Order: sequence, then C-alpha cells, then structure tokens
Amino acid sequence: MYALVWKSATPQNHPADSRLLPDPINLPRFFALILPYLRTFAFQTGYVISALVFGSLALLMSPLPYRFRAPVSLAWISFALFWLKTCCGVRFHLVGSVPADNTPSVILANHQSTFDALFLQRLAANTSTILKRELIRLPFFGWGLAALKPIPIDRGSPIAALKKVKKLGLERLQQGMHVLVFPEGTRCPPGSLGKFARGGADIAVTAGVPVVPIAHNAGTLWPKNSWAKHPGTIVLVIGDPIDTENMSSNEVVGQTRDWIEEQSLLIARGHYQGPHSKPAQ
Repeated sequence: MYALVWKSATPQNHPADSRLLPDPINLPRFFALILPYLRTFAFQTGYVISALVFGSLALLMSPLPYRFRAPVSLAWISFALFWLKTCCGVRFHLVGSVPADNTPSVILANHQSTFDALFLQRLAANTSTILKRELIRLPFFGWGLAALKPIPIDRGSPIAALKKVKKLGLERLQQGMHVLVFPEGTRCPPGSLGKFARGGADIAVTAGVPVVPIAHNAGTLWPKNSWAKHPGTIVLVIGDPIDTENMSSNEVVGQTRDWIEEQSLLIARGHYQGPHSKPAQ
C-alpha cells in the first residue's frame, strides 16, 4: 500500500504537479541579456583607471603652456573612445568636417550623451568648451578638462555668468580657438530637442565668426539615464558653416536649431546627408 501511495505522489502520475517546478534557464538568452552590462563594466573600469592616470598627469602639467598640457587630455579622450569601441562595440560615422582653414568658429551641437561631450572636444584642434563649473571641480576628470582651457559657467549667477562666458568666448576666438557650445544646456533624449539658448550664437555674431552646426544620435547607444552602453554606430553630421554677418543671434539660433532638428530626423531614418562621409571607426 505504501508503495502505491508513493507512486501516486510522483510527478509522473500527476503531470499537473510538474507545473510547480521552475522553468529551466535559457542560458543563451540569459547571457545575451547580461552581456551589455558585462561589457559596460569592463569599459567603466578602464575608463575610470585611465581618468586617474591621465588626470594626474594633467594636474602635474598644469603649470605648462596650453600646447604642452592639452595633448595629455586629448590622448585620454582618444583612449576612452578606443576603449568604448573595444569593450562595447560603439563605433562612430562622421559626415562632413569642420573647416580646416584655421578660421575660428563657434560649434553648436545637440547634447544627448557623455559621448558627444568627449568626441566633439577632439574633433577640431584647439577647441574650448562651455561647460558647467562643477565639472572642473571633479578630481582627476576635472583636472583633465581644465587642461583644455574650457569656459566654465556658474549657473547660480546666470546674469554674471553670461557676461563672463561671452567675454571668455571672445577671448578664445581671438586666440584662434574654436568655441564648442551645447545650446540646450543639458542632455536631452533622442527624438527630442530642447530650447536653444542664444549665448553661443551671440558670441559668434559679436566676433563675426561662422557657426558650425552638428547633429548626432549619441544618446541611442550611450543613453543619459542608463548605465549600459549598446553596440552600434553613432552618426555625427557636420553642416556647412553659417555666415553670421548681418544676422541677429535669434536668427542664427533659429537657423541652427532647424538644421539640427531636420538632420536628427534624417539620422533616425538612416537618410542623413553631408558633403563628405568617412567610414565608421
């Protein structure tokens, strides 16, 4: 009798009981889900360690002239982009180029990710970026940024900050540098474009230099609110310089924003346009 009772309690005689058992783990799918996080962990480890090394070098070289200390920070940016490609499979496809005639310009770009902040600083030689003052104060990372002669903005005193940013921006242009501006002021997700501030356009109009617009989709692979980086190709499109002569800053901002918005839609559809195209790197 006891044997009969024991057999009747086995799953073989009661198929319905098998539904109480956990499903077997689908290992290929499991690894596919965690792989982006493992690759991102490898990238972040190298990213942080390299920032410690290059940031320390930048601090030691801070008393030296710009032409000696800037290459250290630019070398770190190049390494970070190489390591991002190696670990996470993130490549970039560049369409167009910044004019190579050594004419200073104001570069206006949409802002989606840390990637565009890194990449665009090394796109053109001698580029000074307008950025939050808090970034300069970060240990190691901020020391590397400071070596590139950025223009820090104090958001706590907006009126005084705007005057100081314009003054420093004009000085950088007079020194033969490009000025990089993210007119949205903060990172915006792909598919949306924030309100453009007039500060960068005002600097260009006052100095009489052209504006170079840039559109990209960096936030699709290096998202703002996600730790994981995703493999793929980031597309960056550089437009023809906008002549600011006889234009107001509002007109420059409007024309630039319209162009970036149009190109962002084309990038999303895979129909981006540009005078020159370089293979994905």
